[in-house]
Amino acid sequence: MFNAVIDAPFGKIGVRTQGETVREIVYLPDSVASVAPDSPLAKEAVEQIGHYLERASATFDLPLADVGTPFQRRVWQAISAIAPGVVLTYGQLAKEIGSVPRAVGQACGSNFFPIVIPCHRVVGAGGIGGFAHTGGDGYYRNVKRWLLKHEGIPYA
Repeated sequence: MFNAVIDAPFGKIGVRTQGETVREIVYLPDSVASVAPDSPLAKEAVEQIGHYLERASATFDLPLADVGTPFQRRVWQAISAIAPGVVLTYGQLAKEIGSVPRAVGQACGSNFFPIVIPCHRVVGAGGIGGFAHTGGDGYYRNVKRWLLKHEGIPYA
């Protein structure tokens, strides 16, 4: 199912590859078994994610699959331009790309490549906002909190 599953401070991270591209990155609970990378691309993805988990300023250079709608890709491109340690609200990002906050939030939640496309850097006007199409507190919201704290942005 996954080409690699690695430990993370908040659980696990799964990587799926397809041919010469990374197809998906998924946040997983601790209960999922680790999987050693089964290809050079999976190994490279794991190494780059590991560098980020050690140092929030690490950058990514992975071949990502061409997935998502044209609108989602536009949102993801704008998200990718947000530097570590910086957050934008859904509204700010929507204004930047000529859209509306709810549509930006939906595109964020549909991100196939979290961490690499740092949707955790997009927050609500009144707080942390949702994450991975989830609302209230729970696993994914805690992942978002950890990622933001890792980048020096505290959220309760």
